[in-house]
Amino acid sequence: MGILHEDMVLITEGEKSGDPTVITVNCPDKTGLGCDLCRIILLFGLNICRGDASTDGKWCYVVFWVVGKTNTRWNLLKKRLLEVCPSYFSTSGIEYYRSQNQQSPRPPDVFLLKFWCSYDRQGLLHDVTEVLCELELTIRRVKVSTAPDGRVMDLFFVTDTRELLHTKKRKEETIHHLRAVLGDALISCEIDVTGPEITACSRGSPYLPPATSEEMFSLELPNQHLNGSLASSPISVTLDNILSPSHTLIQILCEDHKGLIYDVMRTLKDYNVQISYGRFFANPKGNSELDLFIMQADGKKIVDPSKQDALRARLKMELLRPLRVAVVSRGPDTELLVANPVELSGRGRPLVFHDITLALKVLSIRIFSVEIARHMIRDREWEVYRILLDDGVDFSVPRSKIEASVRNILMGWDKSR
Repeated sequence: MGILHEDMVLITEGEKSGDPTVITVNCPDKTGLGCDLCRIILLFGLNICRGDASTDGKWCYVVFWVVGKTNTRWNLLKKRLLEVCPSYFSTSGIEYYRSQNQQSPRPPDVFLLKFWCSYDRQGLLHDVTEVLCELELTIRRVKVSTAPDGRVMDLFFVTDTRELLHTKKRKEETIHHLRAVLGDALISCEIDVTGPEITACSRGSPYLPPATSEEMFSLELPNQHLNGSLASSPISVTLDNILSPSHTLIQILCEDHKGLIYDVMRTLKDYNVQISYGRFFANPKGNSELDLFIMQADGKKIVDPSKQDALRARLKMELLRPLRVAVVSRGPDTELLVANPVELSGRGRPLVFHDITLALKVLSIRIFSVEIARHMIRDREWEVYRILLDDGVDFSVPRSKIEASVRNILMGWDKSR
């Protein structure tokens, strides 16, 4: 008897309001599977409060306890989790997943969503972004501009998770939802597939201010917390080769933040490290503990001191600064910069733009223009969000408050949201 496809992912909702929902994944293993699963959970706006994972290198068993949105579409979440589980066969004479046997997926089509609004208003861009996220349209690039007469033109370069945006029905559905949130302000809306030349034009300027780049993209641990706004609790990352005869044990103690497990998993995935057993727990005080038994791709421990030091330093950095935030001067104007590290697989952290626009909406700050582009900096790719803020005559929010508020929402430290 084989394992039914739908049984590879089971979701059990909490019995009472506030109880965590349990997500169980039982499928063939692959390096980076934990990262892929955590990314989807984060994409659905959920936080992992506890987790257990084990694998024999061929088959894995993962359990996540998640909390968050009350209106989560659990059936859709299950479908998305199933899509990243490796291919499987019947348990009799099973032929385990091997990445070399899998064909590389075709890059998704990129569509240009262009619309005009007769006037700007506070929170408009966040409302649009929220609609696109609900429709499972992934924002790849954004160009936003405000004309002198107050009209707003938004260009969103998006891909469709459902791969249906080329159809008339899916386009009409998208426009209908946008019209519902924009109302009479919406003048026109068009959706067309882009060509290579248009996609190339969507890339931002390769120039970033040198001083800003040096501080934002440094991979060195800062001597002190920036602006007093980073995690106040110390981060401890310990590697041990004594406790297990076959695995290196990583023990992590740190302050909890949104996407913490994803940040750890994507770092290990980029280092091609495999997790044989892992346990995660976040206590009510906001502190997290992780125990991970890992091995290299060759099935051996990490015994090289230089490799240990490099992995330890990178984990500390990714936990301390998973996203880089800065508010800088751009001539007489104020610009918000947010940098999101991109996985080696080419994917960045989800919902970053959603959270940025939410933070600015809460602060009652309007957005004048937006540019999202990818930059290769020190052999690492970053997704950089450049938001030119509309200072206006009543602009009085200190830059330090903008930076702290954006970071707190990105990290999930704003408990009022």
